[in-house]
Amino acid sequence: MMDEKDLLEEEENELIPVAMQIIIHAGNGRTKAQEAIKFAKEQNFEGAREALKEAKDNIVLAHRSQTEVIQNEAAGKCYAPSLLFTHAQDHLMTITSEVNMTKDLVDLFELVMTK
Repeated sequence: MMDEKDLLEEEENELIPVAMQIIIHAGNGRTKAQEAIKFAKEQNFEGAREALKEAKDNIVLAHRSQTEVIQNEAAGKCYAPSLLFTHAQDHLMTITSEVNMTKDLVDLFELVMTK
């Protein structure tokens, strides 16, 4: 029979693949946001918008992974604290802000470069 420490370690391990999915998808979102800026600098605003759409799609995938854990916890499931999961959430929050700012930058590039 598992003691409480073993049970918490097993539950913490459940968070590792979720954290990695958050990090991967958010990282892909950052890469696409950087591509959007590159396209905007080249005045390829259609390419920039497509890259931004892909960035946002990746952020949604990362957010879904996080949300499942949050919903489980709200329903009473206990997870041991996980530094990797905390890092993944911070990573997602930061990159979400970057993607949002990138949209504004692309809009600004278009405004300035098409006048």
